[in-house]
Amino acid sequence: MAHRRPARVLMSILQQQLFLHAASPATVCRRAFMQQEYRRPGQPKVDKFPWEKINFDFNKGVEGIKKHFMLMKNEFFERFVGPQGKPLVEHILEQNQVIWEFRGPESLEQWMVSSDQEIGGQSEVHLTLGRNNDTCLLYGTLSSATPRDGETRYSGYCTLRSKQQLASLDRKKHHDWSCFNMLHLRVRGDGRPWMINIQPESYFSHQKDDIYSYFLYTRGGPYWQEVKIPFSKFFITHKGRVQDSQHYLMLDKVNTIGFTLGDNVDGPFQLEIDFIGVCKDYAHTEEFAYESYAKN
Repeated sequence: MAHRRPARVLMSILQQQLFLHAASPATVCRRAFMQQEYRRPGQPKVDKFPWEKINFDFNKGVEGIKKHFMLMKNEFFERFVGPQGKPLVEHILEQNQVIWEFRGPESLEQWMVSSDQEIGGQSEVHLTLGRNNDTCLLYGTLSSATPRDGETRYSGYCTLRSKQQLASLDRKKHHDWSCFNMLHLRVRGDGRPWMINIQPESYFSHQKDDIYSYFLYTRGGPYWQEVKIPFSKFFITHKGRVQDSQHYLMLDKVNTIGFTLGDNVDGPFQLEIDFIGVCKDYAHTEEFAYESYAKN
């Protein structure tokens, strides 16, 4: 009987460990590490090899080689002048810089529009030049009617977003705004609130949907308004949800900027933009407006 007690004790411990392992709740990560592109509910999944998506065209290839060699040439000689082809003194002492301005049809090629029609919604958005061809006019109709696919619960948004700039060999070209502390806009809206979205370069795959956002309140009417928003006011969101862990926006590698309308008010809208720039205000000394966790 004495030699059976250790065996019974071991069996009881083993059973307790198995029970605790089966009863413990499954842990869910705060952000998914393996993220895929959005696929509209009901659409069939398209499985293609990477080489099947490439369009092999000899003339297009020759033009691409010429284009990339010219970009490489410009990048090589700009380094001898200074950052972004400017003298170093001008780069350090510069207090205002216009990033985007709309002065012709070619300026609209740097932007793209989208709406909830991508998920089956009914909103419409259009982008065109203003009356004197020196402004950008974003207009359309917002509809919060959800698509009848049985899965989508929310709808009703329209967005304007700048395209990712590319350097030679299709490398990402970033905006360096580290010398500035404010976003400067000259807009004319219809009284609707917009959301300004700035997307910096992400260093990890699970951060590719992280966007820094802040509000733009248009007052409506025929008069222009100049808006200055400190970069310290922008808060981080992930797929439209405000995150608990907040940290300031890194301005040395900014990819895109965008405007989103989703105030759940059905009807027409319009937003006219003159220019988008950055500026340096020495009176603003705030580094970050929100509470952040202490990091070890």
